[in-house]
Amino acid sequence: MSRIEEMIRELCPEGVEYKQLWEVTVWDKKFNAVERNKQKKVYSYKYLLASELFDLEQENGDVRLLSTGEYIGWTTEELAGEYLYEGEIVTIPWGKSIGAKNPIKYYKGKFVTADNRIATSLNTSILSNKYLYYWMMSQSDAIDKFYRGAGIKHPNMKDVLDMEIPVPPLAIQHEIVNILDKFTELEAELEAELEAELEARRKQYEYYRNKLLSFNGITPPLKNEVKWLAMSEVFEMKNGYTPSKAKPEYWTNGTIPWFRMEDIRMNGRILSDSIQHITPEAVKGGRLFPANSIIVATTATIGEHALIIADSLANQRFTNLSIRKSLIDELDMKFFFYYMFIVDEWCKNNTNTSGFESVDMAKFKKLMIPIPPMAEQRRIVAILDKFEVLVNDISEGLPAEIAARRRQYEYYRDQLLTFKHKEDGKIQPCS
Repeated sequence: MSRIEEMIRELCPEGVEYKQLWEVTVWDKKFNAVERNKQKKVYSYKYLLASELFDLEQENGDVRLLSTGEYIGWTTEELAGEYLYEGEIVTIPWGKSIGAKNPIKYYKGKFVTADNRIATSLNTSILSNKYLYYWMMSQSDAIDKFYRGAGIKHPNMKDVLDMEIPVPPLAIQHEIVNILDKFTELEAELEAELEAELEARRKQYEYYRNKLLSFNGITPPLKNEVKWLAMSEVFEMKNGYTPSKAKPEYWTNGTIPWFRMEDIRMNGRILSDSIQHITPEAVKGGRLFPANSIIVATTATIGEHALIIADSLANQRFTNLSIRKSLIDELDMKFFFYYMFIVDEWCKNNTNTSGFESVDMAKFKKLMIPIPPMAEQRRIVAILDKFEVLVNDISEGLPAEIAARRRQYEYYRDQLLTFKHKEDGKIQPCS
């Protein structure tokens, strides 16, 4: 018999009390659909937009940046300013795009938050915050189903607060937390080993990718067939922008993708939809960035790019590259998407350092890029697509092994958090 089983037999032989979440937690705001008696107390937190949150990032900071996604960053107390808070909290994102994960976070210490919904135990002598976090993690699929809406989805907080959480005696909660902390640490170590192997594979992939895309040392006959043109000769370039947040008609019920760096961080480098959307009224001159074009970060997080496959816009960090009509039949944009990894490195090494760091656009427009014959472009794309699958596809190789480790952990966690339900009114509360 395990230690947990012994404790349950001793302290709660007839089962464990279940409480609705509103009975044992405090949240960061009053929710419209929730009865007032279910939220007699709230803790308010000022929050930042994701773009503002990322702007605070400092590598050696000791204040946690709590995004609504999987991004983890740090800042300083000085930069945090009036947005600095301290506590032990559990968060769920207020808004998320269709198909996006629903990251539930736990943190104890100083933090700055984006637009998260923040929970903490009403009474830590009854409910441990860390136990609350592990339980909510075990219920992440159920919580995810409470999100509603088109485009950006928001949770129905009435459904969330009405969820029933098992509340065993505190001693049992602490034992479960200790077990899961250790198991989390072990799982992280195993994942780290696999991630290290995966990183080695990625470096191998990058080596071969750069080798395939290096045309400076090539010999005839291909050498004579590669055309070198300046970026400005190949692409029309437009800057992204942020429509006024003061005008709700630019954002309310928006359907047009509006990309930010967080979209790349969360959803990868080939993008068809965004986390946030704008309305047609927000589009200057009615002109969108066309599908099958590239966005590249030319300020702030320089040297990040994505292939966008839907008509869209992006914020001011990005410059859009859309191929000129005269060259549509000569350049495969998937080929150039891969070549952009070389351009990314060039961007990082060619910046204006006066004021806000940005790519030297005068030099960028003159940068010479290769255009090999279309057959060669497609050959390279086919090879690199296979490499991408080997390295990134969750259904194959090391990523699949990492996913299996996580499923194993989740199964064990869920078993620990499953209790016999004590029938109300038949027995006295557990001691």
